[in-house]
Amino acid sequence: MKFRWSLSPSQPLLIKQLASVLKVSPLLAQCLVNRGMSNAEALATFLQPRLKELADPFLLPNMAAAVERLFQARQRKESLVVFGDYDVDGVTSTALLAESLRALGWTVNFYLPHRMEEGYGLSQEGVENCLRKFPTTLLLAVDCGSTAVTTIDYLRQKGIDVLVLDHHQVSSPAPAAIALVNPQLGPTREEDGKSSFRELCSVGLAFKLVHALVKRGREVGLAEAEKYDLRPLLDLVALGTIADLVPLTGENRILVYMGLQRLSSTVRPGLVALKKVAQVTASMGAYEVGFQLAPRLNAAGRLENAAEALDLLMAPDMQTAVPIAESLDLRNRERQKIEKGIVEEVIGSVRAKFNPERDYVIVEGQLLWHVGVVGIVASRVLQQFYRPTIIVGGEGDEWRGSGRSIAGFDLAAALRDCDDLLVRHGGHAMAAGLTIEAGKLDLLRVRMNELAQRLIKREELQPLLRLDAEVTLKEINFDSLFELDLLKPTGQGNPVVQFMVRNVTQARPLQRMGAEKQHVKLWLTDGTATHEAVWWGAGKDTALPVGRFDLAFAPQINEFAGRRTVQLKVLDWKPMM
Repeated sequence: MKFRWSLSPSQPLLIKQLASVLKVSPLLAQCLVNRGMSNAEALATFLQPRLKELADPFLLPNMAAAVERLFQARQRKESLVVFGDYDVDGVTSTALLAESLRALGWTVNFYLPHRMEEGYGLSQEGVENCLRKFPTTLLLAVDCGSTAVTTIDYLRQKGIDVLVLDHHQVSSPAPAAIALVNPQLGPTREEDGKSSFRELCSVGLAFKLVHALVKRGREVGLAEAEKYDLRPLLDLVALGTIADLVPLTGENRILVYMGLQRLSSTVRPGLVALKKVAQVTASMGAYEVGFQLAPRLNAAGRLENAAEALDLLMAPDMQTAVPIAESLDLRNRERQKIEKGIVEEVIGSVRAKFNPERDYVIVEGQLLWHVGVVGIVASRVLQQFYRPTIIVGGEGDEWRGSGRSIAGFDLAAALRDCDDLLVRHGGHAMAAGLTIEAGKLDLLRVRMNELAQRLIKREELQPLLRLDAEVTLKEINFDSLFELDLLKPTGQGNPVVQFMVRNVTQARPLQRMGAEKQHVKLWLTDGTATHEAVWWGAGKDTALPVGRFDLAFAPQINEFAGRRTVQLKVLDWKPMM
């Protein structure tokens, strides 16, 4: 897929000033500015994240009310139920809350809905099943509940108070919870130096809630709070935050930076066992979490019930943890097989009829497509065609689906404009879920395309490749790459650095790699230096660079057979103009 290149403007005066104050190279200073930062004090904090920089948790909307109700429950010896969600964010949030609330003196049970039988979020059926198992007068919904108006009204009528701890968009009207702790209700951006908390996902909010409980507990002389250490929870926070693909900026950067250090040396039996089956031997980074640990934890909830993932995170010892981790690894292999079959079917079907001038949104559905993998399938299809994509499957009259979007098209808002066609829906601008009657799928496709054609500009249907700077290959060396590592952890909101170099030629013939020769290795020079480059997934039919050309790439250090080399990951190329 070819990209629209967008080279960040150079700001030499600002870059020179920041490089001098921060004592960093102009190249790193440029990359920092490209990420929306120009204040030297804020940049120093960004480069050296510290837990002491976390904001007061009571600044979150309705946090004080939630803490007050929880302390009432503790005083009255009420048991409470944590009602979670089945993705990694929901499971890590549930594990964190169950572990910490018990340690702080609360009586806690927990419940995760069954994806296939109870559907998404705080559903009526899920709640009824939860209450049959754990009768309660206080329910804490985490990673769900912000649109559950009807279900929360039902619980109120039964005399059950509900606290909601969630980061998803809030319905209008909002559900009548005792406390709806959701950063979407607060300021849209940082104001007066105070965090907006908009970047936090639910496990981050769970950490903030426990922080608030500990803080209040110490004020009132609660013995358990006096000695409670929040830091061991950070491995769960890093895991859930990276898996949920929320921006790694603001408080998330601090939590994930410190959490990855915890995760690298964690003694939590479930995570030790998970790292073992995933064959993670290096120190933990965002890649290891996002592509090795998270998919295995997600596999249980995608295919059936996430209870196994929660059992792993809460396992008391290795004897308990290892068999669960091995089972999750097997489930992940099964998930991959199911996903691959549906992806091939969808891409083949779409390719046969795709019209790039007409099709702004892809909506595909089929009886018996596994609803647990439709979100991943939507991501794969979006990568192939670069269109907002909704994939729907299931059984019976009502099908469930998941969607992924592109920059400039708010998927959750678009689904709200299709409310009359849907049974239920919810989510983010970039990812959302829905339930629909099977017979209305064609109507949804038409409506979504009409909306997208009004909202998306033609040029936005070609993916944008943001480039941090124009460099020479001589500038890409071990010293510069080690310094650029200060930007890590990278991810949403803090992308991997990407550069361009002009007037490149091949220093020696290219080499095809892989069982199907789908990858290409090149040796490139611009006259200042020569580096090895790898183009993953170039394919046999892709046009390869010839003559002199411009290159877009991500720099990296490759370690193989005990040898380290500077390597360029090819993103795109253009003939010299």
